[in-house]
Amino acid sequence: MGYTSNGGRSFSRRWVLGAGATTLLTTGLSACGSGGGSGSGGSTLTAFVYGDDAVKVQQAAVDRFNKSAAAKKTGGKVKLERIPGSDYSPKLRTAMGSPGAPDVFFNWGGGSIKPYVEAGKLIDLTDIIENDEVLKKGFLPSVLAAGDLKGRHYGVPMRGMQPVILFYNKSLFAEHKLQPPTTWDQLLDINAKLKKAGITPFALGGSDIWPELMWLEYLVDRIGGEKVFRRIQDGDAEGWGDPAVLKAAEMVKELVDDGAFGSKFTSVSYVNGGAPAVFAKGKAAMHLMGSWEYSTQLGKFPDFAKKDLGWAPFPKIEGGSGDARNVVGNPTNYWSINARVRNKDAAVAFLKESASREYARDLVANGDVPTTSNAALLLGDAPNPEYARFQYQMVEEAPAFTLSWDQALGDELGTKMHTEISKLFAGKASPSEFVAACKGLK
Repeated sequence: MGYTSNGGRSFSRRWVLGAGATTLLTTGLSACGSGGGSGSGGSTLTAFVYGDDAVKVQQAAVDRFNKSAAAKKTGGKVKLERIPGSDYSPKLRTAMGSPGAPDVFFNWGGGSIKPYVEAGKLIDLTDIIENDEVLKKGFLPSVLAAGDLKGRHYGVPMRGMQPVILFYNKSLFAEHKLQPPTTWDQLLDINAKLKKAGITPFALGGSDIWPELMWLEYLVDRIGGEKVFRRIQDGDAEGWGDPAVLKAAEMVKELVDDGAFGSKFTSVSYVNGGAPAVFAKGKAAMHLMGSWEYSTQLGKFPDFAKKDLGWAPFPKIEGGSGDARNVVGNPTNYWSINARVRNKDAAVAFLKESASREYARDLVANGDVPTTSNAALLLGDAPNPEYARFQYQMVEEAPAFTLSWDQALGDELGTKMHTEISKLFAGKASPSEFVAACKGLK
């Protein structure tokens, strides 16, 4: 989530929050109890937040709220508790099973909150949002919906967007008279021309697995639409048997067999900078990656980022039923409210702060692209306005923004799914074997 010159911050955050997050998501939540807020006093709500360098945006929001008319009217204030990233999920799990549970807390939506929802520990915000103009109209609809469970809102967006984008090397494309692909056939044609020139079409950090997941997410969406994975996310394992999943797996196998990722991608890592280096040094012409790729390249290879890094949407697939405007990735992070919150009105009033112009301005200043409906006019102050506007427009126009599958499914299922994805890309499982294995995940 941060589009600043600190290249390590953003891609390491994907490692923490996304498909590699086996240590941070929702393992062992059966121990959750029925927390009732912190012991800090009846008029003060505790808000747990992921304590990275972006937390200054949330601290400023707390400071504004505590001085606001809304705080006075509801009789409540907020105290922010910053928790180091590596400790966040374990501490949240422990706290939610204790009298010191937070009233409001940061999360990733989807699978990260499912155990809490199933245990009745979160307030269903659907009707609250529907009946409040600020919350209803304050956020991009696709992002608000991305963190849902079974069509119900349990969170309000509170950080920047992280869509997956097709990045390309502008110099290589110009040298070989190529344009970013808008269709799958064009992508395959570009692959053929690049390979003929001795250039690997795509960089891929296959040893981390989660970069491979991005390919399946987009392919399934383009072929069958967002409803295919939504069915799986909602707990129907038979959804893996949708024809779109098998077709996507077959297309992955074709790419691998055709050398689209080179021959050694399973030993290349994104986290240690391997895949970004392959891309920046011109050994690969394209890279399908989250939006943090810009800040990663700016930190590691600034000349490449400033002169040669191009970006485009994932292409449409001819004959597919998915909307070519759909986006996948990490929509944002969310605030959720504990069902035993001590002052519900104050908590809801605090959530509205995330829709404010001041909040969006602070996110932009931090290098993020806000998910608020008022953000478009603020992006001129972004570190790279052109790039920020591209992202915002892409997400604003997306009918659906699918949360990264691993985050949507939660830690246990997500880890098992990674194993099957790794087998597919490594050629150790056929597309049909991949589908069968995923249908059996529990």
